Amino acid sequence: MIKFLIDEDMHKSIKGVLEAAGFEALDVRDCGLRGKSDKEIFDFAQKSCAVILTGDAGFGNIYQFPLGTHYGIIVAHYPNELSTSEMNKQIFQALEGLTEEDFAGNLIILEPGKIRIRKNK
Repeated sequence: MIKFLIDEDMHKSIKGVLEAAGFEALDVRDCGLRGKSDKEIFDFAQKSCAVILTGDAGFGNIYQFPLGTHYGIIVAHYPNELSTSEMNKQIFQALEGLTEEDFAGNLIILEPGKIRIRKNK
């Protein structure tokens, strides 16, 4: 089963959406990681065997977080004008079509109507 670590820049409601879909989900705010550095969040995710779900483009830096060294990183880029429920719906729909192999060690960028996967080769 895929486990997600939800970064604090994502709305807390995404946790319930993921859990309702059968995923395990942790929220950094519930894990004592509020305000912690990207590195600390990354390290916690690796210890927890979790895919990071974030809106922080910094996690897309493959030099700082090299492909193949993690359980997966998802950077969600959605316009601020999009409602939380619509954003949650689009994230869920994007994740629903992915397999475990799509996550492992890869960087996934989600945008409205688009999924890009930078794979560990």
